[in-house]
Amino acid sequence: MQNKKKLAFVGLGIMGYPMAGHLAAAGHDVRVYNRTTARADQWVAEHDGEAAPTPQEAARDADIVFMCVGNDNDVRSVTLGDGGVLAGVKRGAVVVDHTTASADLAGELASAAAERGAGFLDAPVSGGQAGAENGQLTIMVGGDPGTFAIAEPVMQHYGRAVTLIGDVGSGQLTKMVNQLCLAGIIQGLSEGMHFAEKAGLDVGLVISVISQGAAQCWQMDNRAETMAKREFDFGFAVKWMRKDLDMTLAAARKFGARLPVAALVDQFYAEVEALGGERWDTSSLVERLRRVDKGPGA
Repeated sequence: MQNKKKLAFVGLGIMGYPMAGHLAAAGHDVRVYNRTTARADQWVAEHDGEAAPTPQEAARDADIVFMCVGNDNDVRSVTLGDGGVLAGVKRGAVVVDHTTASADLAGELASAAAERGAGFLDAPVSGGQAGAENGQLTIMVGGDPGTFAIAEPVMQHYGRAVTLIGDVGSGQLTKMVNQLCLAGIIQGLSEGMHFAEKAGLDVGLVISVISQGAAQCWQMDNRAETMAKREFDFGFAVKWMRKDLDMTLAAARKFGARLPVAALVDQFYAEVEALGGERWDTSSLVERLRRVDKGPGA
């Protein structure tokens, strides 16, 4: 293929696995690394690529190295030190971090990459597992325009909207804005549905009506039905949302931004975790309302 590149992808979770698959399907040479080797072997069996024993080996000779892991500590573990991505990356390569992590970490990694003669982009994504599988992610990017120009055409293989927001860290800060809006929307939808249930309304009919008006949103279109059925064993897990909100609230304290609704919703998610919902989809906020109303032991 024209413009075929050597790529590395580190982290084959529910997001990284299909994202790396889109790169292989597009005809690029893809080498993958995953902490659980069986997961990497499974990916290689499904796609035209190869597995590496360490992030360093995955990054060796790659034009672009993509990462998508869990949190700041996970990013550091696969990037820095012996065996990390930066120990193997070549001069002139680009490292792209798709993890939702802190803006401070983005700055730290950009400096470390520059010392190796490599570029760096922080590029968190939105769209969930379905967006990754369908190649329809929204990607918020921070970094140098020249570095972005190298990686942007490749990210288009799994992104429907790939946008450079500003300097390094801007992508992560924009993802925080995304999560703030999302937290408020999910809580509002949960309260609306719970009110409809308590009032004895036909919830499905109510949603079908209000989704045609100003209340319409992605969460309503994609989660209202499963919320009504009390189905939460899928999607973006509560534990990851709490991680994101924790980083966002810490950044807000740094900037002097007041986020009372986000702080409250974070407490509500802590209650969902206490119900055993750590791995439930974030739409499970409605279940908290149902159980609180029923009292202890509900």
